[in-house]
Amino acid sequence: MPRPHLCLLALLSLCLSSCAIVQDFIQAQSGAPVPYLEAFPPERVPHSALYNQDLVSHWDGDGMAGEPSIIIDLSDQKAYFYKGGRLAGVSAISSGDEKHGTKTGRFKIIEKDRWHKSNLYGDFVDGSGRVVVANIDISKDRPPAGTRFEGSKMHHFMRFSGATGMHEGFLPGYPASHGCVRMPARMAEIFYHHVGPGTPVTVRP
Repeated sequence: MPRPHLCLLALLSLCLSSCAIVQDFIQAQSGAPVPYLEAFPPERVPHSALYNQDLVSHWDGDGMAGEPSIIIDLSDQKAYFYKGGRLAGVSAISSGDEKHGTKTGRFKIIEKDRWHKSNLYGDFVDGSGRVVVANIDISKDRPPAGTRFEGSKMHHFMRFSGATGMHEGFLPGYPASHGCVRMPARMAEIFYHHVGPGTPVTVRP
């Protein structure tokens, strides 16, 4: 039979491990830094650690009334949705990278396009739709013979300034877009259905 002191040590180890998991969960929910993410520079954050983008994204606005407005905070990589001045939801985001920064200021939604595709960034594909050259800029790259340009999907696109808008996209855990504000698919769809032309959008540094 196991010795009592060994059982006690095993139980203590399990408790400490559980506490660490709970602490990470609470920190992710509150938006506070998660310790193991801080150990990695942005370009090396392990994909498995990005679970917290879903934990910090939530929606409570279905039963709320009031005029919608959105605040996008680039410093904490979140978008906040308000109804009548009350917080209705929060979404994790990925904004523009160092070369394609997202413009700050006060804007309004000027266009909605549920199945929008980029007319600038995407891939060169062959006749069967197979990607031949990925991640191209149509203004700089020339298509190989027998290929055509296929724009990147930007579903639930909400344009608020020039070519810039919020839309569904990949979130690596740091600013990585060409200037747009990427959101998880679920949150992009929710925001899309709760805004209209003229909805105020404020982008903070």
